[in-house]
Amino acid sequence: MKKIIFTEKAPAPIGPYNQAVSFGNTLFTSGQIAIHPETGELILEDIETETRQVMENMKAVLEEAGMTFENVIKASIFVMDMNNFAKINAVYGSYFDEKTAPARETVQVAGLPKNVNVEISMIAMK
Repeated sequence: MKKIIFTEKAPAPIGPYNQAVSFGNTLFTSGQIAIHPETGELILEDIETETRQVMENMKAVLEEAGMTFENVIKASIFVMDMNNFAKINAVYGSYFDEKTAPARETVQVAGLPKNVNVEISMIAMK
């Protein structure tokens, strides 16, 4: 059965979607961008800080579903500029054990919500 996941520790959805949906043992997250959940402000001072806020938002969603980054089996990273890949990858990688890291794709896109530089979504399983 489908269960909606919501936490105030991550940005609230703006539109007809949820932070995440679990179905059985599988969690499907919506993409997270660098919005600070308490202030609603975008955190865009540099790509590392922006990516860290995205990952902290994702961490909060995973925790609300009773999971951690160890449960993540697939990640999708959308970037505005592939020249930022190494910096994004360094921050992203700090949240995973390289030996058990999830499958992933990184795609350069023409635009992202609120003109951010990176958006990340994940699929996780218990």
